[in-house]
Amino acid sequence: MPANRPATGEPRLTVTRPPRRHLRRALAAALPVPVIGLVLLVTSGNLLLPVRQVVTIEAKMASKRDFFQDPEVERLLMKHGFRVHITSMGSREIAKQDYGGYDVVFPSGQPAADLISRERARANRPVLLYRPFVSPIVLATYRGYADVLAAEGVAKRLPDSGGPPMYYTLDMRKFLDLARGKRKGVQRDPEDGYRWDEIDDNDHVRNGNKILAQTSDICEANSAGTYLGLVAFVEHGNDAPDSEAEAEQLARKIKPLLVEQGLPSSERADTYLSPDGQGIAPISVIYEHQFLAHQLRHKAQKGETDDERVLLYPSTRFVTEPQLVALTGDGARLGELVSEDPELQHRAMELGFRARGASTATSSDELTRFLTERKIPVPTTSSDDTRAVLPSLPLLEKMIEIVGDCPDRTGSP
Repeated sequence: MPANRPATGEPRLTVTRPPRRHLRRALAAALPVPVIGLVLLVTSGNLLLPVRQVVTIEAKMASKRDFFQDPEVERLLMKHGFRVHITSMGSREIAKQDYGGYDVVFPSGQPAADLISRERARANRPVLLYRPFVSPIVLATYRGYADVLAAEGVAKRLPDSGGPPMYYTLDMRKFLDLARGKRKGVQRDPEDGYRWDEIDDNDHVRNGNKILAQTSDICEANSAGTYLGLVAFVEHGNDAPDSEAEAEQLARKIKPLLVEQGLPSSERADTYLSPDGQGIAPISVIYEHQFLAHQLRHKAQKGETDDERVLLYPSTRFVTEPQLVALTGDGARLGELVSEDPELQHRAMELGFRARGASTATSSDELTRFLTERKIPVPTTSSDDTRAVLPSLPLLEKMIEIVGDCPDRTGSP
């Protein structure tokens, strides 16, 4: 080698690491799809995260489906791994039809839940019962009709926060007397019940229909069956019938008070809250939470309450609670969750329900505070109200069948 030739070092091979995103592209082109997914999970760190399992609950529900179909409730349930698929039907229909393959059933009242519990116990398949919230039946009407009843001495304003009254107590004896043709102690033909325009001396309303409360289908709806029990209690001298013969006779006696204007199968609350509701049914039997939820929405959207719609609380009333009936282990987990989870209980209150606290057997006082904060009158009931008693379950069923001419829909639980 010539002495003046410069020395040359060994050539070096330099390997450049491609950016991570280029690596992913290269892998995507060269590897099968399942392997690609695994690699991407590893590089993103998501492989180490737990996969949440979502349990779909199959449920039959009546009016309390309002709660489970609320978007916020759906979100909260999903957070706990639950999705609820609802089959909608009336409370009594839930109890009478087959409920095999369902995790929970949620009739709106205790009688239907008792029917289910009894049948399951007879088959040696006991159930678990949960009572997450309360919503009593009420008679929903419009201000003009409430004013007519108040002037007649049949309704009386309940104390609230001032302004136009939103809540009244209704003397059930006097109310039913009007439907029987008795006014201010004077009896005319019992089959000639009074009509609205006969007692409306100040032209508050113009309606020639008989003075009655309309219900949903008595063969299906708990609210209708409960109202039947209320009417029967008052008509039987504030007592429930003790025998089948008494129950049958009483059912035939009160039938005109319940079916005179027909038995619509549609949800009464929807009709009552519709723009044409006043012309269709002056008084409708609904649940308290449906009215309160409407007032909360109205206040949020328009900045004021709907003062044309008011409630009549029967002076003779039941203390009943809807019961969620858990038929499976997953159903029991759902029942426990909605009964005890603070967020779900709070949401129930926001939807107008009287939520049940996890540690108390009484309705929560939070609803009162919640309504007061939003300047919505708080419903109160009179301490003088009579506590009504429903007939025994077999007798109530017999009376419902007679009054509603109900078809036999018995399934095989």
